[in-house]
Amino acid sequence: MKITHLLGIGAAAFAVAACTTNPMTGRKSLQIGTLNPQITSSAVQQYQQTLKESKVVTGAQAQMVKKVGNKIKTAAEQYYASIGRSADLSGYQWEFNLLQDNQMNAWCMPGGKVAVYTGILPITKDETGLAVVMGHEVSHALAGHGNERISQAMVAQYGGALLGSTISNAQWSSVFQQVYPVGSQVALLKYGRTQESEADEMGLNLMAIAGYDPRQAIPFWQRMEASSTGARQPEFLSTHPSPGTRVGDIQKDLPKALEYYKRAGGKV
Repeated sequence: MKITHLLGIGAAAFAVAACTTNPMTGRKSLQIGTLNPQITSSAVQQYQQTLKESKVVTGAQAQMVKKVGNKIKTAAEQYYASIGRSADLSGYQWEFNLLQDNQMNAWCMPGGKVAVYTGILPITKDETGLAVVMGHEVSHALAGHGNERISQAMVAQYGGALLGSTISNAQWSSVFQQVYPVGSQVALLKYGRTQESEADEMGLNLMAIAGYDPRQAIPFWQRMEASSTGARQPEFLSTHPSPGTRVGDIQKDLPKALEYYKRAGGKV
C-alpha cells in the first residue's frame, strides 16, 4: 500500500511538472518533454517503414500535396515566429507524401512527417479542401498530441517509475506501438475528442495564415460526413466530435481565423 501510494504521489508531481500550454489555443496538457527526441526518432522510423510498404504517388496530385503542405508549414513557422516561439519547431523534419490508398485519410507524425491518402482527394476536391485536412493533421503534431497520448499511457502504466528514469527500451517501445501501430496501420491512430477539436481550431488558423479561405472547412467536413457509411456512434462514445458539434465549433472559431485570412490578403 505504501509503495502504491508513493508511486501515485510521484506520478501526480510529475504530471504537474510536465504540464504544457498550447501557444495557439491556451489548452494545458500533460506532455513529458524529455520524451520528444525518442518520439521523433521512432516516428521517423515508422514513417520510413510506411513509405516502404506503400505506393508513393508522383505527378500533379502529389505536387499539390507538397505545395499545400509547405504552405501550411510556412504558416506555422510564421505564427510561432510572431510569438517568439520559433525554437518550438526546431526539431521538425517536414515531409509530405501522397500514398495510393482508398482510405479517406491523412495523418502527420510527430516531427512533421505527413501522409495523405488518394482516397481523400475526391472529398477535398481542391487545394483549399486539402488545406483543411493538412492544417488539421499538422496541428496534431504541433500541439504535441502524440506526446500527450504517450505521456498519459506511460504515467498510467508506470507511474512514479518515470521519476527515476527507469523505463526500459522494451517498455518505451510497447507504449509507442500502442499509440502508433506498426507500418501502414499508423493511419488507425485515434485522438480524443478534445484533441480533435483543438486540431480543428489550430488547423483553421493555419490554413487562413497560409492564404486559404477557412470558411471552406465547413463544406469539407459536410462532404466528409456525407461520404461516411454505417451507423454513427453517439458523440460521447466517439473519438471525433459529432458533425453538428464540429461545425458549430468551427463557426465559433471562424472570426479569428478570418482575421488571419484577411491579413494574408484574403477577401472577407
